[in-house]
Amino acid sequence: MTLPQDPYILLSFVNTKLRDEYGSIGELCAALDADESALRRTLASVNYQYDPGQNRFI
Repeated sequence: MTLPQDPYILLSFVNTKLRDEYGSIGELCAALDADESALRRTLASVNYQYDPGQNRFI
């Protein structure tokens, strides 16, 4: 599976997956074979950070 390239579409995709399927960003990245650092950097570029307490990017 290829992750969306647009940061805002990626945000929606990742938050939906975190809400519905995965208990943490680490689980999501392992399951999708995604680079967690790159994912965090991409979403940070549009001012979103991962909140482990809420298990989503805010």
